[in-house]
Amino acid sequence: MIYVDKEGRWFHKGAPIIHRGLLALFYKSLDMDEQGAYILKLEDQVCRLDVEDTPYVVVRTDFISGSADGDKDRFVLRLIDDTKEDLAPETLSIGPDHVLYCKIRGGKFRARFLRPSYYQLARYIQQEPDTGRYFVCLNNKKYDIKQGSFEARTK
Repeated sequence: MIYVDKEGRWFHKGAPIIHRGLLALFYKSLDMDEQGAYILKLEDQVCRLDVEDTPYVVVRTDFISGSADGDKDRFVLRLIDDTKEDLAPETLSIGPDHVLYCKIRGGKFRARFLRPSYYQLARYIQQEPDTGRYFVCLNNKKYDIKQGSFEARTK
C-alpha cells in the first residue's frame, strides 16, 4: 500500500518514496474513484492510496502584481509536484485545526497549504470587523474564506 502523509510525503511499506521521476509519474497518474478515494491509474492498473489528508500541498504562494505584467493581480501557487497554477481565491477554505485549503486542477483536487505558503498568503488575508469573516481582496473583489469541515481521504 502507498501512503501519503499530510505534508505530501509518499511512502511504500513505510519507506519514503523520494525518486523525483517516480513521484512525477504518480502525480500525473493521480485520480479519484467514484467514492472520492485517491487512486493511481497506470495504464490498465489501479492502485488505491492511503492518504492522511490530501496528496497535494502548496509549498509556496507568490503574489504577482498585475501592473508588473499588464494583467490582473493574482496569487501563484507552487505545488509539491513542482507545478505552478493560479490560485482560485473563491475556493479558499479552513479545515480542521485551522488548516487552509484551496481547490486545484480546475477544482478536481483539494490542496493543503503548508505553513510557509500559508504565511505568504496570510499577509493578504483581512478580517471584516462587523462580521468577523475572513477574506482575500484581489482586483477589488472580496473572496470569503469559507469555514468547512473536510474528511481525510484514506481509502
